[in-house]
Amino acid sequence: MFSNMDIQTRQMLIGNVLLILCCVFYLAWWLIAFKPVDAIKGMKSGWLLLPAFVFGIAAIIQIVRGSGGEGIQTVLIPKLVILLGGLAVYIILLIVTRKLMGRPVTTELLLIVGWAVITFLELDALYGLGRFSKAAVIIFMIITVAAAVVGLRCYLLYYGLDARMGYIDGMIPLIIIAAMMAVITGGVYI
Repeated sequence: MFSNMDIQTRQMLIGNVLLILCCVFYLAWWLIAFKPVDAIKGMKSGWLLLPAFVFGIAAIIQIVRGSGGEGIQTVLIPKLVILLGGLAVYIILLIVTRKLMGRPVTTELLLIVGWAVITFLELDALYGLGRFSKAAVIIFMIITVAAAVVGLRCYLLYYGLDARMGYIDGMIPLIIIAAMMAVITGGVYI
């Protein structure tokens, strides 16, 4: 599937597949551990977080390695700007959501911002490798920001929802992220 492409693109696309698998296991855990009725708690469901974690870390490694190679001559946004921008956005959102909105801090905020950052790094690298046009990258970056905003909205709403709506709300970011990574992967072949 990935054999007819440069190593960097292959690494990023393998990372995308790993991130999709991470989302699948995380979603499977959510589906059984947060059911409004008859939820399965503890390690009877929690074990699903182990492969989610392993796939997630492996995905980050693959995407970062692929996006950081020497074959990338042109970029739209320098990597340092993406990384520092992501850090700044995370800190601002952490302060705003915790201090001003009273939302308990959970790992989901870091995951939403972190996903957007690695997606920006990947898109920028795919542009530099000639896999995506400037227009395609800009469109994908706008969609990434929109997806992150939807994820943030779900993050903010979660504790104010009843069990059924909270159950649905918690699935939305995972589905969006998996779909987005699948679309980026498919876009390389178009």
